Amino acid sequence: MAVNSTLERTRAQESTAAIERMYITMRHLFNRGFYKPMGVSGETLRDSLLTLQPEIYGSIADEKIELNGLLYVMDRLPYGIEECSYINLTSNEGYANSHFKPIVPAKRRRNCYRIDKEQMNIEVTRGRSEIYDILTHLTFLYIESHKIMERVLIDDEGEYIRDWKKVEEAVAKNSKLSQVDKEIAITHIANILGRTFEEVSSVYSSFSCKENPNRFISIIYHLGKLALDEHLNNTKRLITFSPVLRERLGHHIHGERWADNIKKELFNKDWLDRPIHIISANMHSVMNTLYAKRALPAEFTKKSPLEVYQTLSKEENKTLRAKVFKQAQKEGMIYLKDSSGTNIDVQIFDTEAHPDYKKTDSDATSAANEHPIIVVMDYAFGEQAYETMDELLKPYQCDKGKKHFLNVESVSIMGKAGILEGDKGDIMIPNAHIFEGTADNYPFKNRLKKAMFADDDVNVCTGAMITVLGTSLQNKDILQFFHESTWNVIGLEMEGAHYQKAIQSASRIRGSIAKKVRVNYAYYASDNPLKTGSTLASGGLGTTGVKPTYLITEKILEQILS
Repeated sequence: MAVNSTLERTRAQESTAAIERMYITMRHLFNRGFYKPMGVSGETLRDSLLTLQPEIYGSIADEKIELNGLLYVMDRLPYGIEECSYINLTSNEGYANSHFKPIVPAKRRRNCYRIDKEQMNIEVTRGRSEIYDILTHLTFLYIESHKIMERVLIDDEGEYIRDWKKVEEAVAKNSKLSQVDKEIAITHIANILGRTFEEVSSVYSSFSCKENPNRFISIIYHLGKLALDEHLNNTKRLITFSPVLRERLGHHIHGERWADNIKKELFNKDWLDRPIHIISANMHSVMNTLYAKRALPAEFTKKSPLEVYQTLSKEENKTLRAKVFKQAQKEGMIYLKDSSGTNIDVQIFDTEAHPDYKKTDSDATSAANEHPIIVVMDYAFGEQAYETMDELLKPYQCDKGKKHFLNVESVSIMGKAGILEGDKGDIMIPNAHIFEGTADNYPFKNRLKKAMFADDDVNVCTGAMITVLGTSLQNKDILQFFHESTWNVIGLEMEGAHYQKAIQSASRIRGSIAKKVRVNYAYYASDNPLKTGSTLASGGLGTTGVKPTYLITEKILEQILS
């Protein structure tokens, strides 16, 4: 037992060291301004990722190509990136006003632009975490592309196996493939990837999109083609960072612009002195909880609230969602579509305008009884959480130069996270955030308690949460160490420590908000990275996430409105 424990801990230490090497390397390459991912400059990133073998990237260290990991990555990178040998990371530099059409990845809110046949520009406005996320996914992609190249190349004279020539023919036909042609192509691709016909067939449609129903064939072909060009013709792929991005990073340019838009709205409405409650959540749960029953009385007569919320969560029910949105706007909601580049939309709710929460004149005579203002901000990404919350909690300086402090009474963070001792859909109530790779830890008094969910038929666990540098870099060895050691970590996410750092500095050091500001943290489990088949790469939550999302939302609103 002692030997096994020592070996496991050694693997955890190796993995931790690999993560640290990756982040140091990525910062060095960013400062340098460019690097060749499959050259000497990208070697440390590749070696570290192969040492780490993150759960999300599955069989990255094996000869066969990883399919679920590839789907996860392609959903988070722009359409057509597999065809580009030059990737340029830029700041918000005016491409929105050009003829270039923005390409937004399916699972990441970022604008990308196809400059020409060889170059893709990716706009970075969410800080270092976004750069780490992109570079990690690209490194995985390039490792997989070289695995394809090694499996199809017979010799250095450029002779390929027959399967590759057949895939080339299928790509030339573009979208005109019949079912027979498609299955023939899948047969050849399966041989190249070291996978069965069944395995490839099962993921094939998941890669399909409106632009190209046979996108999977195109992805595999172009990944292999660029790797072959690099190996045979020395046409190296290149990743660059624009000078403007390198200059702006870390200066809170987008976050400051974003926060000023919100505070200006509050100032113009004369709401800065009203009790303000900030919630980091999605753009539907608070709105639906407050207004869906009023907007859709017939639906609530026929179905339970949970069933109605599940109906509203489905993309095909746009008409019902529009009704709720219209009702909310009529009764006190202001919607601020982001124009700052943060990609964080905001809703402001004036509860005084909500018929169910109106008080009599005598109830509202004191400041303590004033109707609360609820500010809901969409999810931040990694370190962007510190940038946005730090800027939002600062006093507002109006045109006359006078500083106006915000009367912030509570900050609530609701998000999805990986769980280490339960299943998808469970709830985590943290009492501390530990920042991975540093000695920083943030214990706090969480106003949300496990007992509040006692009657809700949902599994709830409590303990510390680890704020990771990137969910795509986690592996079982590190997570088991944090979970089974005295750290008592129950889950992992990317923003908690950054939010709490901003809240603590604003309340305890800067004095921007009250020292006794209340905090509520709760997460619902989107995956369990310690459980095979339950990682992020295994697919989304579907409607499983609806119940915990709305339970957490209700508990937060009860505290604000009671």
